[in-house]
Amino acid sequence: MNAVFHPTIALLQSNSLTTVVQQEIERAILAGEYAPGSKLIEATLAEKMGVSRGPVREAFRMLEEAGLVRTEKNRGVFVRDIPMDEAVEIFDLRASMDELVGRQLAVRITPAQLKEIRGLVDAMEKTVKANDAYNYHLLNLKFHDRLVEMAGNRKLTSIYRKLIKELSLFRRMNLADGWLLPISAGEHRQIVKAIASGDPDAAGGAMAAHALESKERTIENDLRRQSRIARGEPSIAANFHPTDTERPKRGTR
Repeated sequence: MNAVFHPTIALLQSNSLTTVVQQEIERAILAGEYAPGSKLIEATLAEKMGVSRGPVREAFRMLEEAGLVRTEKNRGVFVRDIPMDEAVEIFDLRASMDELVGRQLAVRITPAQLKEIRGLVDAMEKTVKANDAYNYHLLNLKFHDRLVEMAGNRKLTSIYRKLIKELSLFRRMNLADGWLLPISAGEHRQIVKAIASGDPDAAGGAMAAHALESKERTIENDLRRQSRIARGEPSIAANFHPTDTERPKRGTR
């Protein structure tokens, strides 16, 4: 007797595949493999990932809801380029959220969690010595994501992650300026020290200050980039993409 393939099973399999495709495209965007403003070709991505075009189309819809791509009628799907005024608004919101996270972690972080975030800062400092801006950026994202996750507020974590994804380009390009890496790493070390002190004011203040410093660096770097473009000079971000050996394996987040 032939087995009956239930439509619910087909739906679940389709949804699971769409999620995998969406996560892979998102990873590539956040890692800088697709630059802001670049066009995403449905057929090309489908062939590259060995899937039909349906899951890619659905993944585009999910990524648009997440604020990472935009769809232009009769033109296609493009990686979104966050305008500066919107980036500044996100940084201000992030500073308030970070302050809340810092205050909560100062009174609730466990020794194991403290050891983990110290380890992340240690790893970040190693990439500074190697002048490895790409992997520093990935560790930077992980450090902040883990702090928010450790605070234990699921709704805050969800909102925070959406905002951070939208800001990813600016944070990555900030760190493409190599001289900023040790400054950024030092601020992360101060955040860990403040959280470990158990002082909510100090921890909240350190995290908020770091977010606001990032905002100021973003504004300054954007002005420098605009000046370089006006002079016809290449963008510093051209040297920031991972090499084949540095590129994360598929599925790495």
